[in-house]
Amino acid sequence: MTTLQDCRALDAADPLRPLRDLFTLPAGVTYLDGNSLGPLPRATAARVARTIDEEWGEGLIRSWNSAGWFEMPQRIGDRIGQLVGAKAGETVATDTTSVNLYKVLSAALSVAGSGPRVVLSERSNFPTDLYIAESLCRERGFQLVLVEPDAIEARIAEGIAVLMLTHVNYRTGAMHDMARLTALAHAHGALVVWDLAHSAGAVPVDLNGADADFAVGCGYKYLNGGPGAPAFLWVHARHASRFVQPLSGWWGHAEPFEFTPGYRPAEGVTRYLCGTQTVLGMVALDCGLDTLHATDMAALRRKSLALTDLFISLVGQRCASHGLALVTPREHAKRGSQVCLSREEGAYAIVQALIARGVIGDFRAPDILRFGFTPLYLGFEDVWNAVEHLRDVMDTREWQQPQFNRRNAVT
Repeated sequence: MTTLQDCRALDAADPLRPLRDLFTLPAGVTYLDGNSLGPLPRATAARVARTIDEEWGEGLIRSWNSAGWFEMPQRIGDRIGQLVGAKAGETVATDTTSVNLYKVLSAALSVAGSGPRVVLSERSNFPTDLYIAESLCRERGFQLVLVEPDAIEARIAEGIAVLMLTHVNYRTGAMHDMARLTALAHAHGALVVWDLAHSAGAVPVDLNGADADFAVGCGYKYLNGGPGAPAFLWVHARHASRFVQPLSGWWGHAEPFEFTPGYRPAEGVTRYLCGTQTVLGMVALDCGLDTLHATDMAALRRKSLALTDLFISLVGQRCASHGLALVTPREHAKRGSQVCLSREEGAYAIVQALIARGVIGDFRAPDILRFGFTPLYLGFEDVWNAVEHLRDVMDTREWQQPQFNRRNAVT
């Protein structure tokens, strides 16, 4: 039986413990929602202020050159690429995950072979991915087929054009075997698009090692880039200059400042840029990446698994009588850096009661209590305290209070 003293001993021996000081974390808060919005790095406010006061305020338009604004998508993209198994020059930071998915899926569909005109995904994929795919399939004459996770391999074998999956499922925390599914899709003549929104900065990813084709991901979750931070896009080198993406804006032009009327795409992944970049967002994202580059993904993964193992164990020990079902796989190879519980009654209200106590997770319809575990700033005593609050909320039926059952716009 794990005790509070055991958790404190784990914290005392934790080599990543000093990294907590890289963040501004409110007193009295246990933050278990970094999988939805990473917390504020301490360095971000001053760095963004310097960009505003000096680079914009004094440098003005000169800062596109003197402060390196123009090269930010590639430079920051390479920093993200180091976290996901990309080589230099394969990744750009730009736009949003949805927009980037539109670009890469469109490119993949444009060169689909003569086989079945099918895009395959899982039914519980993040909705924006499915919405983008539905729109493109309708426009291009493809069919979007959705299956349960255990049916993916069999459906690939029947013939598809593109496999589009999110590496770690947003609702369950279940993680796909990227290398296996990519190899299977390739063996049947299909291309593969991976969404790394819940993977980048959370679990080790090796896009080149898996021989993936395309990937997109988010900058404001585990990368700690701030609300609405620029997303990122990766294209395997064998494809980067083959495909033309549909949003052919001037930043993706081979020579944007030639101002010629005809579009000529840049070489490589730069052609996947579109319009003028959001400099303040890029600067904040760069600061978020500093927190991840302070350690390595192997160390983060070890602690992530220890934190999530502890949470699963403590919930089982201390909340067993309250109808909370574990949704996230127990197997390490099949789990991201979050733990999701389900409950038929009151899931939303339970999360709201926890938030009122300072334990911040989130709810995903219809019945998921979702808790993210970011090893950079969370400790083992934090896990203990979170479960204690959960037990109290359930024991006292605090979640039944009316204020916790009123739905907010964002859940």
